[in-house]
Amino acid sequence: MKIAFIGLGNMGAPMAANLVKAGHEVSVFDLVDAAMKSLEKAGAYACASAQSATSGAEVVISMLPAGQHVRRLYLGRDTAPGLFDAMEGKPLIIDASTISPEDARFVGAAAAERGLTYLDAPVSGGVGGAQAGTLTFIVGGTEAGFEQARPVLEGMGKNIFHAGEVGSGQVAKICNNMLLGILMSGTAEALALGVKNGLDPAVLSEIMKQSSGGNWALNVYNPWPGVMQGSAASRDYQGGFLTDLMAKDLGLAWELALESKATVPMGSQARNLFALHASQGNGGKDFSSIQKLFRAGEEE
Repeated sequence: MKIAFIGLGNMGAPMAANLVKAGHEVSVFDLVDAAMKSLEKAGAYACASAQSATSGAEVVISMLPAGQHVRRLYLGRDTAPGLFDAMEGKPLIIDASTISPEDARFVGAAAAERGLTYLDAPVSGGVGGAQAGTLTFIVGGTEAGFEQARPVLEGMGKNIFHAGEVGSGQVAKICNNMLLGILMSGTAEALALGVKNGLDPAVLSEIMKQSSGGNWALNVYNPWPGVMQGSAASRDYQGGFLTDLMAKDLGLAWELALESKATVPMGSQARNLFALHASQGNGGKDFSSIQKLFRAGEEE
């Protein structure tokens, strides 16, 4: 298929590369020229604008940082038209960004007014999953749109879920990431307590992995440096899922809780911890660097 991919960050770039490997004709656009050049080497076509990337596309995929970027891309701003008013034909629109359900529904409604099919399809699995093509896609939209998107999503992911109508994908993703933030901060807290009382972090990790404290953050993404080879913690927390993005997602969860009058005391605590950690200059580090917050005052 002819696919336009917009947004080539830590997640978007490997996702687009996997579509090329799957045999699709992929046109890409990103504000960072180096990101497009890297995809060109992988076989994609770099474009001068998002509009030119979508020319003749059957599917348009976006992977952007926040809701404001998604709104601007598709709906435009000031005198600049958005893609909805500038694109040719009626391609399937898949937004893989993590944004608020309200933003997804707003953009989805605007797409429907123009006769376009829009899906919100946030992902889980991190950079490793994006590179390996094993992401989980959580899709909101019509059943027909979901079935139309499935062959494309299978080129980038392993688990494809239909959560419900437009916006449902974002609700499910927000709940998942709130839990992830809670688990990561709790894992970091437990490891710091053990080490401060004389335990080896690798030994303690193995004990908890085989016990009732085992969880994804501990088993797959250990936050203590040197414990897990290849983890972000073992490369000075570089790359991966940024602290700023986790703080953003926890903020989305908090906003959703306010709107629905839900009680999220642990989610609120995790939001405060990651916001504090980001404010201390760690926003550009992987979110597992929350471990540093519990090691303050000690030599690492």
